[in-house]
Amino acid sequence: MVPLVELRAAAVLVTLVDRAEGFTILLTRRTAHLSRHAGQIAFPGGRVDELDADEVATALRETEEEIGLSRDYIEPVGMLDRYVTRTGFTVTPIVALVQPPFSLSIDPNEVDEAFEVPLAFILDPANQKRDSYDFQGVARHFYVFDYGERRIWGATAGMLINLAEIFSA
Repeated sequence: MVPLVELRAAAVLVTLVDRAEGFTILLTRRTAHLSRHAGQIAFPGGRVDELDADEVATALRETEEEIGLSRDYIEPVGMLDRYVTRTGFTVTPIVALVQPPFSLSIDPNEVDEAFEVPLAFILDPANQKRDSYDFQGVARHFYVFDYGERRIWGATAGMLINLAEIFSA
């Protein structure tokens, strides 16, 4: 399939927070006023800037900007498969270990909240659901994780499924 638009490069940080009770994944809820993906659950991250050395640099910079998580607590360990979104981005998910204790300083212009989801919840196949909706007469299928009152879906859920596949291999 040939993209109709030129894809824009982006990177996100898939954080594995090393908690005493087990690993968690740090996610954010985007603010409602944003023009793209408003109110959605997402990894910290964003567009690759021309000054970024690579996708790791992008993910670290964006994480610091959005939630104030210092790179001093972050150890990049790999990446997941690139994910192409329907909105024209090719996203590189950078997997990183995060060592607590750390503090966050959320940018209210971009993020409403940051929260953690147990990795065990993501890895449990019972929590990995498929859903769909009709968009302009075409059925769109996507993964969903319903975590309490939060619905993690779309690109974020797709990347979490990729992470779960790696852990189960």
